Amino acid sequence: MWIGYNTNGFAHHRLEDALCILADLGYQGVAITLDYHALNPYDSDLLRQVQAIRALLDRLGLRSVVETGARFLLDPWRKHQPTLLDPDESKRQRRRDLLFRAVTVARELGSEVVSFWSGSVSSEEDRQTLLSRLADECRRLADHAADSSVRLAFEPEPGMFIATLDDFADLEGRVRHPAFGLTVDIGHLHCQGELPIAEKLCAWNRLLWNVHIEDMRRGVHEHLQFGEGEIDFGPVIEALKCIGYRGGLCVELSRHSHDAVNAARHALHFLRRFYSA
Repeated sequence: MWIGYNTNGFAHHRLEDALCILADLGYQGVAITLDYHALNPYDSDLLRQVQAIRALLDRLGLRSVVETGARFLLDPWRKHQPTLLDPDESKRQRRRDLLFRAVTVARELGSEVVSFWSGSVSSEEDRQTLLSRLADECRRLADHAADSSVRLAFEPEPGMFIATLDDFADLEGRVRHPAFGLTVDIGHLHCQGELPIAEKLCAWNRLLWNVHIEDMRRGVHEHLQFGEGEIDFGPVIEALKCIGYRGGLCVELSRHSHDAVNAARHALHFLRRFYSA
């Protein structure tokens, strides 16, 4: 298990500067959220950028995962739109194309996984129709990822169609693909009352490929600095150790970019206490 930090918490830094800062602070890896200013998948010189970032990651000794949660990369008017759930094939294609490009970036970076989510529902269709459509899209993505030797880690997200681990179980039962696994956000579990968190992690050990971590309060989807919420992190870290989790444990504090360096420093200091224990 390695401790990382999501670059969506360094939104006001150049990506190269953020990576150097995180390495200097002592982080072991990074979750790179593809965005306008961070390996934009639609830049004409993307390959050159990816090669340069891979060389920097190698020099700094940082592991990586690729995150696809940029808020307005596809639609400057609507957050996280369009999605894989859209009844309009052309709109689904835009999201699919972004995720295909993310797989290519991950392959070229040597990243461990690509993390993504369902998005929210924008139509009046019934749940089974939406679930079937999403499963078809996920299988198509997983086939593409497998061809590139990349793994996909799907994240349940509050307010989205696949919001909970039970929702994910319904989806995964339809996808059933060796390149299709799970991203768990510790704060999301607490927010939605999916407790005890340690038991949930153990139950999904087989498919747990990516973990986000931050503090949170019950019923409020707001990513908080450690110590500002309600989560008891001791059992969480111990559970990850017990199941032999080997992936990234990446801090996600996207709203703390205005104080990114101090936020990252505090987060690492907090998490290291559990490692030393």
